[in-house]
Amino acid sequence: MDDLYGEQDRERGLPSTVAWLAEEVGELAQAVRKGTPEQQLHELGDVLAWLSSLANQVGLSLEDAAQRYVDNPP
Repeated sequence: MDDLYGEQDRERGLPSTVAWLAEEVGELAQAVRKGTPEQQLHELGDVLAWLSSLANQVGLSLEDAAQRYVDNPP
């Protein structure tokens, strides 16, 4: 994701990225309630893309974040 969109993402900045992520989570929620499996998959991908963008901008790893649930689940 960083190779494809990193420069654009950094120019957009954190506040806009968080806003886009929130919008995509809303679209995912709607797809889960009323959409087809194809629409749900599409929205899951969009959420992952924006989450990846956010992680890249703050210098954190999604893999490290997920590992928390393996090593020390809440």
